[in-house]
Amino acid sequence: MTSERHILVVAHTGRAESLEAALEVCRQLMADGLVPVLPEDGHGQIVEAAPDLVGAAILDVDVQKHELELVIVLGGDGTILRAAELARGCSAPLLGVNLGHVGFLAESEREELGETVARALAQDYEVEERMTLSVRVKLDGEVIYETWALNEASVEKANRERMLEVVVEVDGRPLSTFGCDGVVMSTPTGSTAYSFSAGGPVVWPSLDAMLLVPISAHALFSRPLVVGPESALAVEILERTPGGAVLWADGRRTFELPPRARVVVRRSPVPVVLARLQQAPFTDRLVNKFALPVTGWRGPGSEEGARP
Repeated sequence: MTSERHILVVAHTGRAESLEAALEVCRQLMADGLVPVLPEDGHGQIVEAAPDLVGAAILDVDVQKHELELVIVLGGDGTILRAAELARGCSAPLLGVNLGHVGFLAESEREELGETVARALAQDYEVEERMTLSVRVKLDGEVIYETWALNEASVEKANRERMLEVVVEVDGRPLSTFGCDGVVMSTPTGSTAYSFSAGGPVVWPSLDAMLLVPISAHALFSRPLVVGPESALAVEILERTPGGAVLWADGRRTFELPPRARVVVRRSPVPVVLARLQQAPFTDRLVNKFALPVTGWRGPGSEEGARP
């Protein structure tokens, strides 16, 4: 390679806007003397659209994950989750540029793309670790599947006409049995994603915790739970469950769950690292992303050191 700096560019190349943004980023990197790195499954589309980028490197072919300095992600939260999957286990932070709808994990918007890349080149950003989940499926005491999640692991019914019958467990002790459409086990990062849609609380990402949120549960006690980072959550599929169940990790990785399967979720020792361009409070991010009304707020005052 002609450059010792390697920046991976991940985009939803099936969308014209994302493809155009990817070309712009790659050209800006090359103009600064870097060879952009692309996922193997997107390299062909990039080069076909822009033959001048034929020299772009391919991840895991020309450049290995541990050589990456940064990952620039162009798209919505789904594309960022894909990038997290590609960069899993390496120290390169993810810098998201929102081309989707909410883009809760993204750090900037499309109109700021040029400035965002300039700051990436100047390494003008801070990094923030986000906890992830370790997910294991056990059957009769044997591990039959393992994966991980940044947002959530969800256990869902496989047949929409049938109810899922489960036992939920915290720290090795049974908590409740009920029928439901599913159960979401989430990180604070995922508290604004599927867990939020299922009625779970918003948890500030600075807090180390895990959430368990039942979906449409037929039970007197089916409230969302928040537990500490050292706890273990489990969902066991009862044998009487008709129609089967399925595990989803971040909505990307899936596994069919047989009766008596236990899905055990713990904190993973491998975090995801995000690059941050702004140090705005999480409250401001909530207000901006969800367009929350704050009209009438007068604040704690303008005096230095004032508190709420």
